Amino acid sequence: MKLEITHQDRYSRGELLLRTFLGGIYIAIPHYFLIFFVSIWSGILLFVTFWVILFTGKYPESIFEFQIKLKKWYLRLNAVISNLIDGYPAFGLKGTNEKVLLEVERPERVSRGLLLLRAFFGWAYVGIPHGFCIYFLEISSGVIVFLAWWVVLFTGEYPEKWHAFNVGVMRWSMRVSLYLGYFTDDYPPFSLKA
Repeated sequence: MKLEITHQDRYSRGELLLRTFLGGIYIAIPHYFLIFFVSIWSGILLFVTFWVILFTGKYPESIFEFQIKLKKWYLRLNAVISNLIDGYPAFGLKGTNEKVLLEVERPERVSRGLLLLRAFFGWAYVGIPHGFCIYFLEISSGVIVFLAWWVVLFTGEYPEKWHAFNVGVMRWSMRVSLYLGYFTDDYPPFSLKA
């Protein structure tokens, strides 16, 4: 998996203020409204995927592509809402943004044993340790987003190390999501790095 969000040289103070005061209306509500309904279909497909993998050992290509496109949409939206990039996030599964990159390679085979292990005990051996770490990382990320907001407002620049940290938190969360969603058999590392 490769997840990158481009650090911009300059950030728009006007867009920052617009997102802060009106972003909930013109960004969050329309995107999350649509993502909610697409996510219902995604959940149904995840159920179907479990059974397909259990019987064939393969992740269906069309379902894999659909799920990754949904994750890309959600990532574009979060990158804008977290002020990691400027611009308006593209709607839909076919939307793109050159500043946001998510690449996930479809596995040739998915382990049926790991499939069952994740389905029944993923909450214990993945959810608890990673969830614990991600919980505190998300708190730290929230503080950094708040502080970066002020830095961008006064300087027009987002500190690079803060940007890298916040992208790293998103990367870690995505790895866990991909592992629990049967996209990969590789246990997610406890790392913010690419």
